[in-house]
Amino acid sequence: MIELPVISEEATRRKKPDWLRVKLPVGKEYASVRKLVDEHKLHTICESGNCPNMGECWGAGTATFMILGNVCTRSCSFCAVATGRPPEYDTDEPRRVAEAIKLMGVKHAVITSVNRDELKDKGSEIWYQTVVQTKELSPATTIETLIPDVKSNWDALYRMISGGQEVVSHNMETVGSLYRRVRPQAKYERSLEQIKLTKEFGKRTKTGIMLGLGETKDELFKAMDDLVAHGCDILTLGQYLQPTKMHIEVAEFIHPDMFAHYKEEGLRRGLKYVESGPLVRSSYHAEKHVNV
Repeated sequence: MIELPVISEEATRRKKPDWLRVKLPVGKEYASVRKLVDEHKLHTICESGNCPNMGECWGAGTATFMILGNVCTRSCSFCAVATGRPPEYDTDEPRRVAEAIKLMGVKHAVITSVNRDELKDKGSEIWYQTVVQTKELSPATTIETLIPDVKSNWDALYRMISGGQEVVSHNMETVGSLYRRVRPQAKYERSLEQIKLTKEFGKRTKTGIMLGLGETKDELFKAMDDLVAHGCDILTLGQYLQPTKMHIEVAEFIHPDMFAHYKEEGLRRGLKYVESGPLVRSSYHAEKHVNV
């Protein structure tokens, strides 16, 4: 077992470790994606989630589109997406997203959404139409959908994942013991069940966990075992970064060598693919996860 010192948030509040530094978004490709997103009035989790990889991904001509608006009905303590009562959703959004993906010419598209708990179908019809219309306009494009917790509305789940996407992701976000603090409106066991049913439906399954929230190694290893037992194929591990002072504080910064160790441990425990590193986010290198 690798033992490395952790770096407390208090000790590094003014200056994050060197391995967490990222380049500012610049370049022709970044500007092109920026223009496309603005012109089509699209939302991206890249912006709403303050993703540290936005410059790299947009510079490569890719983005993760966020459907069903940019206001979430949940109030998770880690997330930078706005919380509140969402406005009426846009039924024309699937077409606009599909057209943008075609204009970008991306080989692999990632689509996610806010939680829409107030909707009877949890937004599943918009999900279905977005995937179907994207496939119609860009049949060679593979798709990953990062779907929210459907609160055991399995009919909504099956509609969400039946549009033809290759990968279905649902993020656990953290270990079971921290759910009440990190995801107060979600349940650890329910998210595992959602992954299990998605796998049984025949989809490649994926999830993401943030580290540095106060979890222990044993709790992370248990989560890995639970994911394998529930049919999860792919796991992403990344460092949690506090979006604002209003959000939960970072408990520790995990060293890159420890991330490498966790990747080896996840593979040893039966996961098919593990993307692990301080700046890894759910959609990072998502194109690699289609054929694992």
